[in-house]
Amino acid sequence: MTVRSLYDSVPARVIQHLAFWGLSYYIMVHVFASSSEIQATDHIYSAIFLFTIAIGVYINLLLLIPVFLNRGRFISYGILLSLCIIAATGLNHLTFSHLIDYLLPGYYFISYFGFDDILKFVVVFVGITSLIKLSKGYFKLLESRNALMKDQKEKSEAELRALRAQVNPHFLFNSLNSIYAMVLKRSENAADMILRLSDILRYILYETRKDRVDLSTELDHMQNYISLQRIRSGPNATIEVRITGEPGKRIIAPLLFLPLIENSFKHGIKAETGPAFVRMEWTIDDSSIRFAVENNKGEAEKEPGHQDHGIGLENLKKRLDMSYPGKHRFEISETEDRFNAELVILT
Repeated sequence: MTVRSLYDSVPARVIQHLAFWGLSYYIMVHVFASSSEIQATDHIYSAIFLFTIAIGVYINLLLLIPVFLNRGRFISYGILLSLCIIAATGLNHLTFSHLIDYLLPGYYFISYFGFDDILKFVVVFVGITSLIKLSKGYFKLLESRNALMKDQKEKSEAELRALRAQVNPHFLFNSLNSIYAMVLKRSENAADMILRLSDILRYILYETRKDRVDLSTELDHMQNYISLQRIRSGPNATIEVRITGEPGKRIIAPLLFLPLIENSFKHGIKAETGPAFVRMEWTIDDSSIRFAVENNKGEAEKEPGHQDHGIGLENLKKRLDMSYPGKHRFEISETEDRFNAELVILT
């Protein structure tokens, strides 16, 4: 049997314990050697010496730590550990003072150490083994915590991907419906809309897979989307867009503004038969990115009981909670004929 196959067949814990006591035995034999050449009595003395100490060590490892220390019963553990150390010391002293002559009558052993000296050995062995056990428990706890954090991160990333996936088809279907209507009317703007939609879809499919994108790039595509909406909104709609401040090298989670912009057109301009408006403003400063949008309420929105603004806003709230926990403000307000939304991201 090879060393590797032996290691695989024997539990790692057993191997670790055997290695510890084997090393301890090797050291003790050389410490207790009565001459430069190690004798048979040195081996026997060291083995019995370690055996009496091992009894106290394993009482602590297998009983006192799991039952008392790990359960927070610190006073009980301290008292019982002290008694265990004293008992192991007393057993060692008794063994080499009296019992060894009955156990091994053919050998003549001299007790090298007094009670106080043996006590120091026991304390050292119990202390070292306790630290090893507690450190192993700490590393296992740390490993479990890291695994839990990894699972939570993967879960959050999966939820973010799912929320983005809900945004993308929603936007795509709305845009395709608009283009289809324009093609039926043989509008000359249909081709331009297809090109703009292609650019936006390329951005959504490839760029927004990242956790963060350049703010300037995000704003460019939002304006591209707004331009697409201008074409289909007609001459009676008022669409105002303002950007104050410079994006610079700022980054942001992708597609946070799109649900609000889409909502303003869907429930304002598209739902209105007469003059309608959408006003949007980005304000960028050193500490925050603010986006405010205001739109009129369409006639359908004014009807009692019609308060549904789609799944987009709910998805946005979830994404903000995961991407900017404690570093954002999202407020919605409305009157009889207007709807306002404000999103502030602290950077």
